[in-house]
Amino acid sequence: MMLRTLLATAVAGLGLLTAGSAAAQAPLTTELFVSGLQNPTDLTFAPGDPSRIFVIEQAGRVRVVENGTLLATPFLNINPEVASGGERGLLGLAFHPDYANNGRFFVSYTNNSGNSRVAEYTVSSNPNIANPTRVQFISQVNQDFSNHNGGCIKFGPDGKLYFGLGDGGSGNDPNGRAQNGQSLLGKMLRYDVDIAAPFIPADNPFLSNGSVRNEIYHLGLRNPWRFTFDRTTGDMWIADVGQNQREEVDFIPAGQAGLNLGWRCKEGTRCTGLSGCSCTSTTLLDPIQEYNHGQGCSITGGMIYRGNAIPSLQGTYFYADYCSNKIWSIEYDGSSVQNFTDRTIELRPTSGFISSISSFGEDHDGEVYIVTQSGGRIWKIIEEPPACGFTSYCSSNPGSSGAAAQIAATGSASIATNNFVIAASGLPPFTVGLFFYGPEQTQISSGLGNLCVVGNSQMPAVRLYPAVQAGILGSVARAVDFNDPNQSTGPGAILPGMTLNFQCYFRDNVSGVPTFNFSNAMSVLFCP
Repeated sequence: MMLRTLLATAVAGLGLLTAGSAAAQAPLTTELFVSGLQNPTDLTFAPGDPSRIFVIEQAGRVRVVENGTLLATPFLNINPEVASGGERGLLGLAFHPDYANNGRFFVSYTNNSGNSRVAEYTVSSNPNIANPTRVQFISQVNQDFSNHNGGCIKFGPDGKLYFGLGDGGSGNDPNGRAQNGQSLLGKMLRYDVDIAAPFIPADNPFLSNGSVRNEIYHLGLRNPWRFTFDRTTGDMWIADVGQNQREEVDFIPAGQAGLNLGWRCKEGTRCTGLSGCSCTSTTLLDPIQEYNHGQGCSITGGMIYRGNAIPSLQGTYFYADYCSNKIWSIEYDGSSVQNFTDRTIELRPTSGFISSISSFGEDHDGEVYIVTQSGGRIWKIIEEPPACGFTSYCSSNPGSSGAAAQIAATGSASIATNNFVIAASGLPPFTVGLFFYGPEQTQISSGLGNLCVVGNSQMPAVRLYPAVQAGILGSVARAVDFNDPNQSTGPGAILPGMTLNFQCYFRDNVSGVPTFNFSNAMSVLFCP
C-alpha cells in the first residue's frame, strides 16, 4: 500500500504535462503493393469505394486489386479491340463521379486501326465484373502515326471528362496538329458525358470561335501522357513529353480554359524555331518545371499527394522519367516552385526495383502509387518505418545504497518479437521497485531523485504491475508482454511506431526515514 501511495504522490498530475513540438517527419520509402500485372499503364479508384483499386493493362484489360489482392478475373477485357505496343494500347480509365449509383465508367484506347477512342461501359450486377458490351463512343479521333497517342482521361472537379491527346506522332509535329484549331490532336478535350452526343459542354472556351473545334479546352500539347487534377484545389497538372531536349510540367489553375501550352513553337521554355506560331508570344503558357535530356528522355506524370498518412506531404506533386527511372517531387504556390526534391534513392525499395515508370495513381484516400511496367509492379509511397531501439536519458541521484540507480533493457523493441525486458540496477538490496512508462519526457526533482516520465492528454503514465523485489545485488527486471491486454489495448497500448519512456520507482530512505527514489530513464522506439 505504501508503494502505491508514494508513487501516486510522485507522479501526481502526470497527465497534465503535454508534449513539446512534434517529431520530424521520417524519410519516405516504397512498399510493393501488387505484382503480376502485364504492362500496367495507369491506376485509379472508383468514387465511394475505399477497398478496391483498378489497374489498366496495355493489352486491353482492367484489373481489380481488392483489399490488396489482385483478382484473377479482369474487370473488363477489350483485348480484341485494342492495338497494343509502343505507345498504343489501353491508356486511360475514368469512373463517373456518380459511379456508386449509375455504374458508368470510361476507357481510352487505341483501336485496331491505330486510332484513339474513348468508350463508355457499365458495371454488371457483380461489382468486380463489367458488362462486356460497349454503351457508346464519347470521342473518336484518328491518329497520324503510332506514337504520341496521349490517352489519359480524367473527370475534373466540374464533373466533365477531360481527354489528353498527343500531336499525332512522328517528330516535331510534321503535320502541324498542335497549333491547328481544326485538329483534335495535340489538345486537351473536354466532354459532358451526361448530355447527348456530341457531348460538348455549353461552357467550352471555343464554342464561338469558328477556327477552333468545340471539343477543345486547351491546345499546344505534344504528348500529355499523364495529367491529373488536384482533388483539393481543382488545379490541373500536365506532364507533357518533349522532343529531344526538354520535358515539362504544366500547371493550370482551376477554371482557366482556352490556354495555349506552346508546342510546336516551344519545347518547354526553349524556342524550337519551327513554324506555326511565335515562340515570343505572350499567349503561350510556359511550364512551371522542366528538365533536359541529361536527366532523362520521357516524363511520366504525376500525382499530387492528398492522403492522410503523411501529413507533411500535402500538396506535393510526384513525377518521374521513364528512361532514367528518376523520381522527383515539387510543390507550387501559384507563382513559384518550391521544395524540389530528387526522390529516386529515397523511394528505392529494400528489395526489388522501380523502373519503366508508366504512371502514378491515387486511391480513394489520396495515397499515391507508382506504376511500373518492369515486372508489372505497383509500389505505394509510404513513410519509412523507423528503426527501433532504446536510448537512456535524464539523470538519477544516489540513494541509501550509495549508487545512482541505472535503467537498462534487453531483448528487442520489436512488437512481433515480444522479448523486451526492462531492468534497473543500483537499488537498495531487497527493496521493492516498480517500472512505469509514458509518452513524454521531463526532469522534475521528486523524492531523492528525478521524475523523468510523464503522460499527456492522449496517454497517461502507465504502471507495470506487479512490483518487483530487488535481490541482494539491488537489481530488478520485468518483461513487457506486448500481448497482455494492459500493453496491447486501451490507454496503455504499446504499438509499432510509438516512442515511449520507461523509468523505475523504488523505495529508499534517508537516515532510516522512508522515502522514494528513481532510476534514470530510457526512451524506446518500438517497431513492428
